[in-house]
Amino acid sequence: MQLDTNSNLWTSTIPERPEPRPRLEANIQADVAIVGAGFTGLWTAYYLKTQAPHLSIVVLEAGRVGHGASGRNGGWVVGNLAGLERYVNELPMVRRRECCQVVADNVDEIGKVLEREGIAADFNKGGALYAAARYPDQIAIQKDYLAHLHELGHAETNCSWLDADQLAEKARFRNGYGGIYHRQVATVNPAKLVDGLAERVERLGVTIHENSRVTRLGQHEAATDQGTIEATTIVCATEGYAEDFHDFRKHVIPVQSLVIATEPLTDDLWQEIGMAERPAFADASRLINYGHRSADGRLIFGARGSYAFGGKSKHGMAMSQEDIHLRRDLLVDLFPVLEGVAISHGWGGSLGLSRNFRPHGILDRESGIATAGGYAGEGVAAAHLFGRTLADLILERDSQLASMPWAFANANHRHLIKRWEPEPLRWLAAQAITYSYAGEEVLMKRNKPAPLIKPVLTRMNDFFASIIE
Repeated sequence: MQLDTNSNLWTSTIPERPEPRPRLEANIQADVAIVGAGFTGLWTAYYLKTQAPHLSIVVLEAGRVGHGASGRNGGWVVGNLAGLERYVNELPMVRRRECCQVVADNVDEIGKVLEREGIAADFNKGGALYAAARYPDQIAIQKDYLAHLHELGHAETNCSWLDADQLAEKARFRNGYGGIYHRQVATVNPAKLVDGLAERVERLGVTIHENSRVTRLGQHEAATDQGTIEATTIVCATEGYAEDFHDFRKHVIPVQSLVIATEPLTDDLWQEIGMAERPAFADASRLINYGHRSADGRLIFGARGSYAFGGKSKHGMAMSQEDIHLRRDLLVDLFPVLEGVAISHGWGGSLGLSRNFRPHGILDRESGIATAGGYAGEGVAAAHLFGRTLADLILERDSQLASMPWAFANANHRHLIKRWEPEPLRWLAAQAITYSYAGEEVLMKRNKPAPLIKPVLTRMNDFFASIIE
């Protein structure tokens, strides 16, 4: 099987995509203009149109629907928010539990909408395994993370500990010492989801213009080279692809994430690996990795994001052979039975990272500009939650979502998100953190006492994590 390093697996599962939708080639008016036809933009359009059918809504996409992270991610639908603690740490426990229940229920809500709307996106709620799967040191890391989840307010019925035998019943890692089982996690084919969602909002009456890159975004206006939309509300839904918009780029920067897919595995291999329920999985590494069993019997696996100097978004799919081999070797480290299995696809994209890890949904009523992002790689689920939230804020609904601590409708929203430092400080910090995290990984892999180096490096990495936040 020839390795495809220039397209993602998900796109290949859609044999016949429709012809490109027409460009915006006129000056028009609308109630709401949405920049970006990814999950955030399309879910916002969906909930606006279903709750207020009279609204005229136009979506502008620089490429094709799902060109950005929405069409090329790892397919996790996570019932949590990266950075949730920044919002709930000062709240009473009853309010924390409410927030955690909202993000947990969001997974089930996505499944219900897909079923109701007939969007066949391979949605599978198999939970997630956060495993101690390679080194004994990972046991303490995962138990600390479980305590953190409970402290945030996640229910113990949703997040529980599995011992080695219980973990092996769900997946058989090389060294399955134990791990967390998070029940409120699903997986999905993101390309099928984003294409199906686009078709559905069009049937509802939303207009989508593809190949219509917005070059200027301002109060009540979004302009392309060939046309302009004047609208009461402008929604910037670009997340990790906001490089054309200076004000948004200062707050959310792109981090590149790379994913591989194996060829379909044989039944015998799956018998050895397990994963009958198709759970998502990750292990306790600061150099984050994530994977799951796809609907057609492949292993999808991503790991170790990187930052490009200047905050450049990744528009092409291609990844190098070196990047593919690194991820393949890590996957084989987790599942040695995969030695010799072919990698059929390798692709990459950019996720959006806010300065203090605060995913956010903001509506500035004075300027008419709304935005959501900073999902830190958990955007498949978060985009749905924040699309619903933006819709409620725009419609001025007195809803539970509009009252969440990550939702804000006011011009004074600067306390929610901070500006990133200028270059080269960002790039230098990213390099230092990556090498420091890698050093900690090497020490864990050696599995030998390091009474001086290991605790010092761990404290250093904890410090790096705190200054990012």
